[in-house]
Amino acid sequence: MELGSLDFLKQQDLPAGALYMVATPIGNLGDITLRALHVLNEMDGIACEDTRHSAALLQQFGIHKKCLALHTHNELGGAQTVIQHLSNKERWAYISDAGTPGVSDPGARLVDEVQKAGFRVIPVPGASAISCAISASGSVMQHSEGRFQFLGFWPHKTKERDALLQDISSSKKTSIFFESPHHIRETLLLLSDALEKDRQVLICRELTKKFEQLVSIQAQEIASWLENADSLKGEFIILIAGRQASADEAPEHASLMLWANILSSYLGSKEIAAVLSQALGLPKKDAYQIALDAKANNSEK
Repeated sequence: MELGSLDFLKQQDLPAGALYMVATPIGNLGDITLRALHVLNEMDGIACEDTRHSAALLQQFGIHKKCLALHTHNELGGAQTVIQHLSNKERWAYISDAGTPGVSDPGARLVDEVQKAGFRVIPVPGASAISCAISASGSVMQHSEGRFQFLGFWPHKTKERDALLQDISSSKKTSIFFESPHHIRETLLLLSDALEKDRQVLICRELTKKFEQLVSIQAQEIASWLENADSLKGEFIILIAGRQASADEAPEHASLMLWANILSSYLGSKEIAAVLSQALGLPKKDAYQIALDAKANNSEK
């Protein structure tokens, strides 16, 4: 089906003097959206993380626009150039090398500067390695009730790395991060030592590409998998299941506050504290503080 026959795309409002943040494929050109192609075709110019890289994408779809290099090292200066174009009522798009701009890619500073200058920013969604991996994660996401923390690229300074390992180990949310092929072996071995043996890990390599690989294993199986891996080439995204609470572990503060808020309509602070302490095994001091917080919240409503 030709793009020109899709009349619904022409009904899209494309205001002038606006910046369009356009997601592009993360490896498979077939993942470009119809809306992305329509928007890019209607632009006066396109700012690119790497004009040489983006040229191949644009040429593939017959899009010929003036392009501006806007990357990590010139993002603030490039933003001012884009703003000047927007002030002339032009429409500009921004595309990163792959995926959604601003997600561990340049784009956040550009958006901030454009918004501070009073111009509209319009997101055009599409491919994302994060959502792609989550959709095939199964048990890794199952116990976190859809909650996750995205940690960007794995740090390699010892202090930052150790802090992140502690965060991942203790978090009840699924943890997600990117890693390069140069460090993936070292990083996975660190995780295998730091995590409980049965913690679920999803290793994703080259998502959407020809040699795509998704492997779901337990932390205790990481070393064995590395020994037998066919290849460690390509870009990786790693998902680590959140820590599951033990049976005798006290509920999180938000859950305690929910119960305390309900009880506060019927009981005094001391009575609420007694219920929380006896039913949940909380220290009396902590239970009483939660009861006081609940009473204070209700008095403000």
